[in-house]
Amino acid sequence: MSSDRKSQCIVIAGASSLLGGELKAVLEESRFAGWDLRLVDEEQAAGTLTEAAGEAAVIQPVEEDTFRGARYAFLAGSTAFGNQCVGPARKAGATIIDFTYATLSDPDATPWFPQIEMLTGKTVARHGKTFNVFSAAGTAATSLALILRRFGLQRMFAVMFRPVSESGRPGIEELETQTSQLLSFQSLGSPVFGTQAAFNLLPRFAPDSKQDVPRETAEIRAELSAALDGVNEDAKVSLNLVHVPVFYGLTFSACADLREGVDIAKLSSAFQEAGWVIAGSEEAAPSNVSVAGESQLFMSEPRADLSRAGSWWFWGAADNLRLPAASGVRLADWLEG
Repeated sequence: MSSDRKSQCIVIAGASSLLGGELKAVLEESRFAGWDLRLVDEEQAAGTLTEAAGEAAVIQPVEEDTFRGARYAFLAGSTAFGNQCVGPARKAGATIIDFTYATLSDPDATPWFPQIEMLTGKTVARHGKTFNVFSAAGTAATSLALILRRFGLQRMFAVMFRPVSESGRPGIEELETQTSQLLSFQSLGSPVFGTQAAFNLLPRFAPDSKQDVPRETAEIRAELSAALDGVNEDAKVSLNLVHVPVFYGLTFSACADLREGVDIAKLSSAFQEAGWVIAGSEEAAPSNVSVAGESQLFMSEPRADLSRAGSWWFWGAADNLRLPAASGVRLADWLEG
């Protein structure tokens, strides 16, 4: 079944998630304001009262006809929930815009972030029916690697700093609770992370945690691999993900070996051409706080390593919810022509 091209219906699956809420907000600020938004989610979230287009709305469970007549299906929430939605959305003929990694291994799915055509030199087909929208971390790491290829990238090491909002509202609530408990010398509760997340940096959580940082690292790695040209380019990049005790906002630090003699002005210009905002040396460095509500990638001016010729340091930040939400809506806008 093919979706009606005249339809003005969008389904947000995973509407109660933080990303789902951000998607709704961005859609209502875009050319899609006024379209019919169907808000659906997993059974336990069904019945949640929210609002759409300024009016009260109730999040519904996914049913047989949920995606019928929809032009676009935005899949947010968990990967398992994304997998549950892919089949019905595809059967209904909706264009799938996936944030859940459910279609990441689908050979017919198209990787997407706004500058992917310019940076890879590959054309994204407008007739595609399934798109994987990169996470903020995946967008930052991939864009960084692709830009640096122009400057003779030999090796890059990147550490992405993960905020607890990647764990949804339960993660935010647990960090709030743990912070309060530690400051009042109470014993910690940790049903989400299984360990102390407040005032703590970690490469992984406890074995009984509901959050799997190594799996998330592999997902970001898969996004990066989907955009790079083969194993040789892929092997030049090493990636790690670390939990930091902040609520919102991705930050990252990276070091890259480039050919010698790279000009800092040309390097900064290349990032700006790819949509990055560069903070000059006279400005404060971008942070998880300063990028809140922004839909772009931010970076401090690149800094040459003091002891190794050809090595450069990069520090950047992005809103981990707004950036992918804006990227997905920008995709839908581009598909509309």
